[in-house]
Amino acid sequence: MARPKPTILLDQVDQSYNSEQILKANAIFAVYYEDRPINLRTTNTLVNYPGPKYKKVSFSNSGHAFNLADRLNKKFNTGLFTVMKLTDGEKITRDSNNSD
Repeated sequence: MARPKPTILLDQVDQSYNSEQILKANAIFAVYYEDRPINLRTTNTLVNYPGPKYKKVSFSNSGHAFNLADRLNKKFNTGLFTVMKLTDGEKITRDSNNSD
């Protein structure tokens, strides 16, 4: 089954003819643990170089989110990693975001 053609909202072509396109998404799918949002990072326990690497936990395609949740559930021997569909949110500004 072929993927449906995406809806292009904006398109910008640079001097080397590379096109950056803004595509319409129906939702963002995020992996949660115990119904709470998470971050995911990997580190090397032997050396502190190159430092921790943060991985994506939210995707515009549900399949990627389900694959990550399944992999994490298997790795940590649990069923507490789930996928949440985010369709609406609260708009914030840098000045009003005090949670970081």
